Amino acid sequence: MIGKCFSFLCIFSFIFACLTGNMKALSDGILAGASKSVELVISLVGIMTLWGGIMEVLKSSGIISRLARLLTPILKLIFPRSFKDKKATEEITACISANLLGLSNATTPLALNAIEKMNKGRNSDKATNDMITLAVLGCASFNLIPTTVIALRAIQGASITYEIIVPVWICSGLCSLIGVILCRLIGKFSGDY
Repeated sequence: MIGKCFSFLCIFSFIFACLTGNMKALSDGILAGASKSVELVISLVGIMTLWGGIMEVLKSSGIISRLARLLTPILKLIFPRSFKDKKATEEITACISANLLGLSNATTPLALNAIEKMNKGRNSDKATNDMITLAVLGCASFNLIPTTVIALRAIQGASITYEIIVPVWICSGLCSLIGVILCRLIGKFSGDY
């Protein structure tokens, strides 16, 4: 769907630029946008690499497993079936911990690993309520340190890069809470797959 929308915008822009005689402005915009996107990616690579490495160090040193024990009472409520079977407790905790640190890009492989472990021993290819909840929390997760947003603000030259932390806490906390509540309610009505 996104590809279709993007294709439509590109074709529409090209036709509109041809009709209005603004081909130079279109080509200048394309080159400027491409240049800025490369600069942004290069700027973010260092930050993502740093935090991804920190997550690996935390996992290797056992801090994630300690955090798992600390978060177990809360995560048992959020992921009841997975924590009963002990299928993916450490992977779920690593994923949630990365989200807490604002490392949304680093959580993707952790979430895929957790879902793979949750799916072990099942003969169904449909997602369980716990898998859906993990996906929802990956999209609407509580962030203690919104590293990506802080990095983007620093790259753009914001004078105070950390002033968004409290609004991020409020917004991400509410999103996580509402997401989990909706997953549980919908799961109760539809049953666990």
